[in-house]
Amino acid sequence: MEAAAEPLRSVRLLSRVLLFLSQCYVLSGDGSLNLEHSQPLAQAIKDPGPTGIFTVVPRAAENKMLSHLPESTEIPPYMMKCPSNGLCSRLPADCIDCATNFSCTYGKPVTFDCTVKPSVTCVDQDLKPQRNFVINMTCRFCWQLPETDYECANSTSCMTVACPRQRYLANCTVRDHIHCLGNRTFPKLLYCNWTGGYKWSTALALSSSEASSCVQ
Repeated sequence: MEAAAEPLRSVRLLSRVLLFLSQCYVLSGDGSLNLEHSQPLAQAIKDPGPTGIFTVVPRAAENKMLSHLPESTEIPPYMMKCPSNGLCSRLPADCIDCATNFSCTYGKPVTFDCTVKPSVTCVDQDLKPQRNFVINMTCRFCWQLPETDYECANSTSCMTVACPRQRYLANCTVRDHIHCLGNRTFPKLLYCNWTGGYKWSTALALSSSEASSCVQ
């Protein structure tokens, strides 16, 4: 009985080996067996799908692309001084751009063409929207204006009680609605107007006595 069963076990073992080898042959793609469920697997192996491509953009090209983007919607600083829908000719100087020139005659009336700055809205005498207009002013530089047309920073380090009277260098700024030529902020030498710690009555008395002694 054992002699008869031995060949049978050998045949079964050989069958299992052949079945295993046939399966490996089919899965390797070289076999003639073509099952539908094996196609997606073979396709996935052969075609891994799209791969990401990253391109390094030079800084100059990046800036050029960004230049086409819409500008920021932030409100310009000068808008804090620009009333809406008022007369264009009454706008503060910070709200307009004027084509001024220095060839006018000092102290004489002169007319300049002006345009409102971006985001500024104003109207003409008929309450119609306007962007281009003219202003009338006196031909003079900002530092030549009368003292009532500009404001200056006071100094706390100089005294009025001195002989001769002391001066200090102040930064002065033209008032908003005054038009003039040149820089609207300028330095100017001014007499000291502070008492340097004295009471006003005492400083006035000392100032009078010092002034009389300076004259003598």
